[in-house]
Amino acid sequence: MNDAVVDDPLDDFERRLITLRETQKAVWVTGSGPAVIVLAEMPGISPQVARFARWVRDAGFTVYMPSLFGRDGAYPLAGEGRAVMQRACVSAEFRAFAANASSPITQWLRALASLAHQECGGPGVGAIGMCFTGNFALGMMLERAMLAPVLCQPSLPLNDPGGLEISPAEVAAVRTRLEREDLTVLAYRFEGDRFCTAQRFQAYSAALGERFVARVLPSSAAHPNPPPFFAEVVGSPHSVVTAHLIDAAGEPTLAARDEILAFFSQRLRRDNPLTGE
Repeated sequence: MNDAVVDDPLDDFERRLITLRETQKAVWVTGSGPAVIVLAEMPGISPQVARFARWVRDAGFTVYMPSLFGRDGAYPLAGEGRAVMQRACVSAEFRAFAANASSPITQWLRALASLAHQECGGPGVGAIGMCFTGNFALGMMLERAMLAPVLCQPSLPLNDPGGLEISPAEVAAVRTRLEREDLTVLAYRFEGDRFCTAQRFQAYSAALGERFVARVLPSSAAHPNPPPFFAEVVGSPHSVVTAHLIDAAGEPTLAARDEILAFFSQRLRRDNPLTGE
């Protein structure tokens, strides 16, 4: 589906309206097993994001994919995507330019993680954030049910290449929890990404130490013909497991996908010895 210029009807997902913290959002749900929250990249739940969600589902998980911005299922065109990004950048939910401050949306997402754990059971919940939402999976670690955070090309704050989109107090609390419970954070970026820079990964490493496990893919591993939004607006290798993934054996992006699925299995499966059951 990486090259298909069509919208995704998402007709194999259930669209649920979920109210948490007095705020209602649509959440697309599919699958069975422990819960994994898939947070879409800019400009929204594209066919490529939905494809990744299906891979998570087919690996034996219940996917919760909240609609945070954009038109759900839309193929990422440049003009529409640029308009979505402009609206998100001024939204109080995201604080796209605020270094050392957490986006308010992470509080809603923590509540979603708690609900998903109640509904699906298992040792806990996983989450993957991408691009605009890349760091949200880290902030969600303040919810006890969250066990498996993945950060793909975390891009906020947009105006500070070495900044972190989380408050110092929260990142300290997350590090304490990671060390106490022997947990890790997986993170991915392309070497030439102009939104998720080497400086940002260095900042994460400084904040989280050995608990931050970084994977940097060569720019040559990115899909050469991504959808228009990524070709014209993003303008660099960026989306490791979605728009710039090459779905072919031996490709580094496909290996990244497989590592993420294995990470979720390791942390969330009851029959895995590492979960203690």
